[in-house]
Amino acid sequence: MSLDTPDLITPTPDTDQATAPTGHTTTEAPEATTDQAPQPTGPTFASLDLPAPLMAAVDQLGFVTPSAIQARAIPELLAGRDITGVAQTGTGKTAAFGLPLLAAVDPALRKVQALVLTPTRELAMQVADAIESFASKMDDVRVLPVYGGAPYVPQQRALRDGVHVVVGTPGRIKDHLERGALNLDDIRFLVLDEADEMLRMGFAEDVEEIFGQAPAKRQVALFSATMPPAIRKVADQHLTDPVQIAVARQSSTVTAVRQTYAVVPFRHKVGSLARVLATSDADAAIVFTRTRGAAEDVGSALVEKGISAATISGDVAQKEREKIVERLRTGALDVLVATDVAARGLDVDRIGLVVNFDVPGEPEAYVHRIGRTGRAGRTGEALTFVTPHERGKLRSIERTIRAQLEEVDIPSPKDVSAHRVKRTLDKVAARREAGRLEMYTDLIRTYTQDNDIDPLDVAAAIAALAVGDDGPRARAEQEEYERERAEAKAAAARRTSRDGDRHDRSSGFSRGRSEGERGIRRPARGTRYRIAVGHTHGVQPGGIVGALTGEGGITGADVGKIDIFGSFSLVDITAPLDNEALDRLARARVAGKPLRITLDRGAPRGGERGPRGGGDHRRPDGDRGPRGRTPQWEARSSR
Repeated sequence: MSLDTPDLITPTPDTDQATAPTGHTTTEAPEATTDQAPQPTGPTFASLDLPAPLMAAVDQLGFVTPSAIQARAIPELLAGRDITGVAQTGTGKTAAFGLPLLAAVDPALRKVQALVLTPTRELAMQVADAIESFASKMDDVRVLPVYGGAPYVPQQRALRDGVHVVVGTPGRIKDHLERGALNLDDIRFLVLDEADEMLRMGFAEDVEEIFGQAPAKRQVALFSATMPPAIRKVADQHLTDPVQIAVARQSSTVTAVRQTYAVVPFRHKVGSLARVLATSDADAAIVFTRTRGAAEDVGSALVEKGISAATISGDVAQKEREKIVERLRTGALDVLVATDVAARGLDVDRIGLVVNFDVPGEPEAYVHRIGRTGRAGRTGEALTFVTPHERGKLRSIERTIRAQLEEVDIPSPKDVSAHRVKRTLDKVAARREAGRLEMYTDLIRTYTQDNDIDPLDVAAAIAALAVGDDGPRARAEQEEYERERAEAKAAAARRTSRDGDRHDRSSGFSRGRSEGERGIRRPARGTRYRIAVGHTHGVQPGGIVGALTGEGGITGADVGKIDIFGSFSLVDITAPLDNEALDRLARARVAGKPLRITLDRGAPRGGERGPRGGGDHRRPDGDRGPRGRTPQWEARSSR
């Protein structure tokens, strides 16, 4: 049985578990496996005092030994304590809260008694499925997934008929509360799953409102991959004397995945991706992009190149998303292009390759991304495209996973042709054994005799034609590749040299005096652009810089003064932007709003207030970030 549903139980001995229930462990629970396990020496599920129906379900599922987070969270939750659990995907969180949650439910009371909030629709469905499997031996306990992108009426009908556990996204939960279809008066158990992701997606207000409608006397479990100040604030406000439980940063996927990176200039990414996919032996691949627009563009480009690819993002309807994932699972689809949010909770064993088309914005997101491969006891590969100016992000990822990524070269057109021919030759023996080749033998014998050509030359020509190598075009592609590779290496070398002179980004400390102190003149103002986001949208300078550098193929050093007004902002950009770059930037989003970048035509219209917190926010290292306030959470998913 596969245990790669979201955070289920790892039925292998957890020899590195800590014994103190409220302490911190620095080791990771071992990989799930269905092989015969040795006699466990640590805690077992039988020792956790689960109610008999839940223990019967666990036995039926064939699980014996809890993971670290399960062994420490379940006893505290069964005792009625609130907890904060810091654990990544794959450590067993769903069972850690799902089993105690069901223990608190009274099957005879046909009302909603437990509520689980998740950031995405996929995770809501998978968590609901897992809780249903744990409740299989209980008397008619009903679990309902509630999420956006699905019709309201069936969900409302199910709520009216009576359910015990609701698992859903904050937006849709709030909608049902406002419509009067959902009542939280009888809530006994509240769970926030992946709380950091929920806040990042802009659900903070919805979560606050949902908590406000739940009874003051309830039990709360908060799980998060990280514990930044914003999450600690939520815990302080809504949890009572919580037990703090943490397991080590997820590393099981790291050890099962070969991690590499390649330096690829922005404009060569799509071609490089196509060659990587063409030479990969993986059954299926996921390509991650930072934005929805980029996902759609990359997916379309791959389809144009004849690659079996599809795209999922927050804009794709739920039914269509489910169809796409099912096609990926069954082998009808080979490549999925996705954003981080859209891929949350995705569980497909066929995925043998993850490509980070864009470097993730946070190191933790990198761990989540590569966790999509190397599952079910398999090994996987992860390749990250790094533009020459993104070396700092790469080092940050390496510090997070405590390992170095291996640099590799992107396959050349020659490599692609060789790979395709080899795959064809691998089938030769089976085809010969099948027989009925006489007609082809006669045709080739006649052709070689009539034209006095070596049969080996004929075979080589046939192989070239079979893989689309028609000669001159293939040579031109190879030459272009050589130019690309030389350009990438030169740009990376120049960037490394500049970083060494200016700033050691990996340590966070300047090697010398600041730019002003050294008397180095800052770049000229450049061209001023107007973007359609401002203070009313909660935008910060760091968000603007991130969108510009992420979508426009420019560096932080190319962005100068930023003035933020009420409904728009003005930005100085020293790098030239062609129509293609401007088109990409126009589709980029900040605080959930499109940039819609245009040349600035003059002063602000009447009624607009002057800039607050704008000005030249450049730091000595050229990096720009929000000053003072916590960044606004962006990109709320559809309800």
